[in-house]
Amino acid sequence: MYQNTIYVKAKDLLDAARAKGLRVATAESCTGGLVAAALTEIPGSSDVFERGFVTYSNEAKRGMLGLPWPLIERHGAVSAEVARAMALGAIDRSLADVAVAVTGVAGPGGGSAEKPVGFVHFACARRGGGVDHIERRFGSLSRSDIRAASVAQALDLLMKAVAAA
Repeated sequence: MYQNTIYVKAKDLLDAARAKGLRVATAESCTGGLVAAALTEIPGSSDVFERGFVTYSNEAKRGMLGLPWPLIERHGAVSAEVARAMALGAIDRSLADVAVAVTGVAGPGGGSAEKPVGFVHFACARRGGGVDHIERRFGSLSRSDIRAASVAQALDLLMKAVAAA
């Protein structure tokens, strides 16, 4: 079910971005490149999809996206602040007009009372514009289902940004 829905969302997003002449980038942690994979599954995506950053480790977030270490130490990798910084870093380090970031706890381990399994932050930045953020708590889904739901949410957030551009 998720695969079909994700494919349709990705295709619709690419069509909308193409119509507006916008390019898209991704900055992914817990999804490990699945948002980029969904976009590049669509034939002809290369005229819209600019690049993807898979920044699973904190070191990758720092090195690839330019996140300052104190930000990660202060708020943790799974936080609104880090998601926003990831999206802005993807804009700064790409040619994209719109970038989405995903960071969360996909499980089955690694959760805490404050940040349980299924807790995911999303941010979407627009070049020369603002940054939107949302938080989701997907609950006790499997790791695969949390990641798939996160891809769908990231595509929705990108679509909202493209539609507003």
